[in-house]
Amino acid sequence: MARQPDDKAAAKFSSEDSALVRELALLLDETSLTEIEIERSGLRLRVARNISVAATMPMQMAAAPAALQAAAASAAAPAAADLSKHPGALTSPMVGTAYWAPEPGAKPFIEVGSKVSVGQTLLIIEAMKTMNQIPSTRAGTVTQILVEDGQPVEYGEPLVIIE
Repeated sequence: MARQPDDKAAAKFSSEDSALVRELALLLDETSLTEIEIERSGLRLRVARNISVAATMPMQMAAAPAALQAAAASAAAPAAADLSKHPGALTSPMVGTAYWAPEPGAKPFIEVGSKVSVGQTLLIIEAMKTMNQIPSTRAGTVTQILVEDGQPVEYGEPLVIIE
């Protein structure tokens, strides 16, 4: 049986609390955070938002490309999974955003065909406003770069193939 909220709990949530919720929601927008949780005077409040990536094209044009993108994504998913098992695959050690160069407009660390050595920086992954240099784990030639500049990456996702 579902528990019904009691009148005391409902009475604790005042217009001041509503103003706090609005203030926290504005703070989410200003800071690009996805979640804030506070506890004050026995009241715990969590404000969160879901962020989804959506196409920014008109609906008439979005229908056909969406079908093509879905087909391409389903075909690419097994390919990416296979590449993570490639002996020369360098996988992401963390969740973040991958960048090819040390700063916008700078020369990329590597290109397809680049010769790399062990420990050489291949790319940067930004995680929680920290730039993390990702070093090569082996020497060889870069045969594939599997991520776009500025692309979000997940832990274990293949980034580069070195042979």
